[in-house]
Amino acid sequence: MNSKSTKSSLIDYEKLMGLLKSYDQNYLLTYFSELSQEQKTSLLEQIKNQDWETLKLLIERYVKDYTVALDHYDISPAPYYPAQPALKDEAKYQEAIKLGKTLIAGGQVAAFTVAGGQGSRLGWDAPKGTFAATPLREKPLFQVFAEQLKKAEQNFGCALPWYIMTSPMNDADTRAFFKSHNYFGLNAKNIMFFPQGTLPSFSTEGKVLLQDKANLALSPDGHGGSFKALKKSGAIADMKKRGVEYISYFQVDNPNVKIMDPLFIGLHALDGADMSAKMLPKASAKEKVGNFCLIGGKLGIIEYSDMPSELTDAKNDKGDLLYNAGSIAIHMISLAFAESITEDPDSLPYHRALKKVPYLDITTGKIVEPKEPNAIKLERFIFDALPLAEQAFILETDRVEEFAPIKNAEGNDSPASSRELQTERAARWLEHVGYSVPRKADGSVDAIIEISPLTASCADDLKGLELPKIKPGDKVYL
Repeated sequence: MNSKSTKSSLIDYEKLMGLLKSYDQNYLLTYFSELSQEQKTSLLEQIKNQDWETLKLLIERYVKDYTVALDHYDISPAPYYPAQPALKDEAKYQEAIKLGKTLIAGGQVAAFTVAGGQGSRLGWDAPKGTFAATPLREKPLFQVFAEQLKKAEQNFGCALPWYIMTSPMNDADTRAFFKSHNYFGLNAKNIMFFPQGTLPSFSTEGKVLLQDKANLALSPDGHGGSFKALKKSGAIADMKKRGVEYISYFQVDNPNVKIMDPLFIGLHALDGADMSAKMLPKASAKEKVGNFCLIGGKLGIIEYSDMPSELTDAKNDKGDLLYNAGSIAIHMISLAFAESITEDPDSLPYHRALKKVPYLDITTGKIVEPKEPNAIKLERFIFDALPLAEQAFILETDRVEEFAPIKNAEGNDSPASSRELQTERAARWLEHVGYSVPRKADGSVDAIIEISPLTASCADDLKGLELPKIKPGDKVYL
């Protein structure tokens, strides 16, 4: 490092030390003199990138004086469009499907994947989107989505832009993964990667934690940071340039998501909605999904951990769950609405979580691996934009058709449960077009079946294809 860079770092050091002192966070530079020049530059840059006045307000509100405010008396079940329309709504559904196809073909819909996570809970030391997801070919999640989009481009005769939000921790690895796989046959010019923002972790006393002597303990700011990241990265400007008006939002861990769903897109456009969502009837009262509700008359989501038990367990006159609409993190968002959210930095609230975060003990200079939760992390959630929408709706969907998440190493929402759901969906599609699928006594599929997104994006795509006879125990890739 040359003397000019060293002098610049010293100037920054003096300036930032004064800034940190004014916020009682100057201990962050305790070990500055021990760092290499490269480490010094990096640490100063991390400190410069923080909005310290905002952090001060966040510490006051969410760390030092935090209370959960939830009005139990202004919450009611949210209405939704059923998966199968009532007789009176059949014409509207057909109109929506037709309009949705027109919008897709016209290049007015973009795909947006939130892919900032690592696969650590799966024992996968890489971006989660690189995790092998499918039952037979073990295609990574990113490939599943890429093939869906390639199939849609073939079906609709258009280019479909794909925006992928990474995190600073996995951005380089994600880009390299796509490049090494030749973007799975898609045009690289239609794929845009950008990292989401980060926030420091705080001690329970309101101190910003250090990961080590040269780095702040930073974490992604949650999927609610999507709006800010879309704007900051230039993705919104790119969408405008391309003529995109609608964003199909989904998370990276769900291989069964239907990215380009004409019905969902069409209903969103017909209703003039700002933001819309898909829901599943909950498997049980305490299923760990967000609960769609009307809160003060506005559509919103209450997290399962925040939902009062008397509402979670409430039943209607038929004995069914009153609050049965569970969120699966699939949204349609109008571009104009997304941009409006970015104009007010305080439009979305933060959510507070107490977590175990390794940190540098300033007194000893050693890394501490806590055995109990020791730090507060703050995140924003995308669903908190729903109450800000002038028009919003929910569309019911089927669990097998559209929700096979990979979140945990074992049990529910694991690679094994996802593969079972993918096989079940493939079997249903085959049965829908008249093919026989072997099943066990309990009704489960007695085979392993994988249908490539390049072969079919829905059951009707299988009509007219010559398909092999499936025998019990077969492994079939179509």
